[in-house]
Amino acid sequence: MRIMQSQYSSMDDAHLAQIARTDAHAFAELYRRHVIGIYRYHRAHTDNDRDAEDLTSQTFMAALEGIRTYRASGPYIAWLMGIASRLRARFFRGIRFEVPLDAAVHLPAPSLPTDKAAARRIQMDQLLDALRTISRDRREALILCFICELSPSEAGLVLGKKDTAVRMLISRGLQDLRTRTSLALDVDYE
Repeated sequence: MRIMQSQYSSMDDAHLAQIARTDAHAFAELYRRHVIGIYRYHRAHTDNDRDAEDLTSQTFMAALEGIRTYRASGPYIAWLMGIASRLRARFFRGIRFEVPLDAAVHLPAPSLPTDKAAARRIQMDQLLDALRTISRDRREALILCFICELSPSEAGLVLGKKDTAVRMLISRGLQDLRTRTSLALDVDYE
């Protein structure tokens, strides 16, 4: 029995991944749910849209090819981010350069008035400048949780750390950002 595509939107990722083993429409729904987060992750680590798009495409191709290996022992997004992380590491092995993180978070918001968009851009630039100055672990935890919108437990699966360790990285990363910017960062993961 084939499931109607509109029914996919009410299913959780684990169930969709199971169906996606034999149904391309289910995988398409997983793609729609996670493509922006995966793209943001890659864009936060590359210096151009083309590399981020290529890595995003490769991530989903690898996920499609390996969908049968997903066992639902953790969240699907953590499994997918693990694929993205391994592809990124392979792509940049031996290459070190400074990355413009601002492109990863500047996806257009069509309903945002111009003055608010400009103020947001200034704040984001200030925040991203400060983000570049903190430790790699703290920066990665912040990127996964705030740019890619993963939970600390999902980010922990990607980083190979416990939920509490990720929360500590986020807390300390936010503290570092507070001292480096004049922005009010009211988020607390403790």
